[in-house]
Amino acid sequence: MTLTINGKSRDFPEPLSLKNLLDELGLGEKPVVVELNREALAPSEYAARQLANRDQLEIITIAAGG
Repeated sequence: MTLTINGKSRDFPEPLSLKNLLDELGLGEKPVVVELNREALAPSEYAARQLANRDQLEIITIAAGG
């Protein structure tokens, strides 16, 4: 399956949940904001949300600053 993540196409095996994708990208334990096909998702949705071929994701990591 091909996903577009932050504007770049990448191939992944199916089936894949959003939680599994974040784990694979090394972001599973980090605070992130995810938009899937222009829909913002709550972190409580990540484990149940299955990804499909050609889905488009924007993933933003949250970092404290000051």
